[in-house]
Amino acid sequence: MGDSYAKYETRQRNPEPHDAVLLVIDMQLYFQGMATPIIPAIRRTIECCRAQNIPVVYTRHCHKDPSDYGMLQEWFNEIIHDGTPEAEIMSEVDKKANDKVIDKRTYSAFHNTDLEKYLRDQGKSEVIVTGVTTNVCCETTARDAFLRGFRVFFSTDATASSNKDLHDSALKNLAFGFAYLFDCQRLEDAFAAKVSA
Repeated sequence: MGDSYAKYETRQRNPEPHDAVLLVIDMQLYFQGMATPIIPAIRRTIECCRAQNIPVVYTRHCHKDPSDYGMLQEWFNEIIHDGTPEAEIMSEVDKKANDKVIDKRTYSAFHNTDLEKYLRDQGKSEVIVTGVTTNVCCETTARDAFLRGFRVFFSTDATASSNKDLHDSALKNLAFGFAYLFDCQRLEDAFAAKVSA
């Protein structure tokens, strides 16, 4: 774990496989430059979760028409349009046909989507957050999950941002008040311990 946020990581806990869902946030072609370096960690996390029968949910950030742009057009001057190649999930993350995909129009995967209903219907109380970007959609989704009463686990190595400062700042905030941090090795060790127990 990185020294920059380790001092804020005063709480540790492991996910309970029967309570958890893995969220893979916005691993789309639009974000390919940022997302490509974490593909090995994303795939490792997905494989680890699938081995524990943890459902995998993917999100896509995309817009259908100007009425759903909100503040994003003013803030970033770019819009990911549904139906374009940039909106599609990267094939490298190995999405399966039966994996749930949630289309979202803003940072949180919960805002005006059926994610919370899906989690409640499945009897899930924990989310494991991976994807891009650490400090925007991933962090907002994690904070939103926490406020809705879900226990949040947040990956330090299967998330990415445009630079290390933004990535580390988000991890500090999350460790301080919203999420249990983990990396691939910690997750694998936690699940291996459950199997051997």
